[in-house]
Amino acid sequence: MLCCLPLLSTAQHHNVSAGYVPPSDPLVQQNLAEWQDLKFGLFMHWGTYSQWGIVESWSLCPEDEGWTVRRGPHAENYFDYVKAYENLQTTFNPVLFNPEKWAEAAKQAGMKYVVFTTKHHDGFAMFDTKYSDYKITDPKTPFSKHPKANVAKEVFSAFRTDGFKIGAYFSKPDWHADDYWWPYFPPKDRNVNYDPVNYPERWENFKNFTYNQIEELMTSYGKMDILWLDGGWVRPFATIDTTVEWQRTIKVEQDIDMARIAKMARGHQPGLLVVDRTVPGEFENYVTPEQQVPSEPLDIPWESCLTMGNSWSYVPNDTYKPARQIIHTLVKIVSRGGNYLLNIGPSPEGDWDPDAYDRLKAVGEWMAINGEGIYSTRTIEPYAQDNIYYTQHKNGQTSYAFLLSGSDSDAIQLPSTIQLALPNGTPVKRVEILGLGKVKFKIKENTLEITVPDSVRTHADLHYAAVIKLSH
Repeated sequence: MLCCLPLLSTAQHHNVSAGYVPPSDPLVQQNLAEWQDLKFGLFMHWGTYSQWGIVESWSLCPEDEGWTVRRGPHAENYFDYVKAYENLQTTFNPVLFNPEKWAEAAKQAGMKYVVFTTKHHDGFAMFDTKYSDYKITDPKTPFSKHPKANVAKEVFSAFRTDGFKIGAYFSKPDWHADDYWWPYFPPKDRNVNYDPVNYPERWENFKNFTYNQIEELMTSYGKMDILWLDGGWVRPFATIDTTVEWQRTIKVEQDIDMARIAKMARGHQPGLLVVDRTVPGEFENYVTPEQQVPSEPLDIPWESCLTMGNSWSYVPNDTYKPARQIIHTLVKIVSRGGNYLLNIGPSPEGDWDPDAYDRLKAVGEWMAINGEGIYSTRTIEPYAQDNIYYTQHKNGQTSYAFLLSGSDSDAIQLPSTIQLALPNGTPVKRVEILGLGKVKFKIKENTLEITVPDSVRTHADLHYAAVIKLSH
């Protein structure tokens, strides 16, 4: 998982939304509006942990031993296990790494932005930082000799070339850094293992370390659109909501000085979206429900981050969600006003599982026909009607009704007559089924009655979800 948070209910997300502060910077506003138009993005969790096929970082955290379960050498002794885990650096050599292949597959799937893990909680940097030797480009890492050793830079460059917005995931906590988990004390949980109030110089060193690494990403890796910060327990006490269960585990003040970080980052990258996730306020430009979809529209910018497999990181023989489920999830998210960030974990060799490519290909074939009902859309009442979901193009001239296939079938058989609630009660001038053409209709009060010709009711292109375009 990203940060070991319990799944939040829609009500709890509304509590988070209550602290939302809209950005005042016109460039940030513009970038945020553009991001909301994109709807579908790619997430990638990748690091040395892929070699053991384990959950990223979390087996290092004593607080979470109950659900991560240590694997690999020396699992019975915590300190030996940490050494073995960190020694994975010396065997990490993903020689099949080809970010151009990933970018092409994601582009064909209809994805429009990417968020890549430059550093997870374990502290291993997938970029060429000057502030740590625990990194992909250090001589101890076999892949450091590869011409594409600076992995984050290669990923960002490949996706930027294909027109993607670029997001850098960065973990605020760093469990490898001596100024976060000070070796003088053993770690007890995910938090800093000393009290920064009692050791202000050490905490100041960690703040500067974090600032410097983020500045590297903002100055040496091309145009950045999103700084996606994880580890929401690193925050001032003032932002803690004691009604949220996991926040009660935050035991010490951990003010990282987000104002300073954001000012620096936007100084180098004007208009940058800053996503200090789960920390309500001016530095959380959009909220990020994790591994779930809110059951109703949220009134602020949001993004559901979900895995294609069962894990964020690579696990051999993982089970990947079928294309039908991915498309249905996308439709539900977009109809509720959100974006869908879909995660794929690369293997230790540096490629995706073939099933991931298969899923993206199927999604892309559907998006090629129906994507206009996804991109640049906003919510519209009645939002959903049984198995039908609505979106509206932001220009207000067109709305879309998505008829989802049954849960056990990819194919769709349309009825001879379809009845839809008129979105917002607005008159309709023209109706067509995307990919199939114009159809006849009539309006009875606030109901649109569509006649479907027999010749198209079981058309070969009707998979996963049929999309009815309504021109107003």
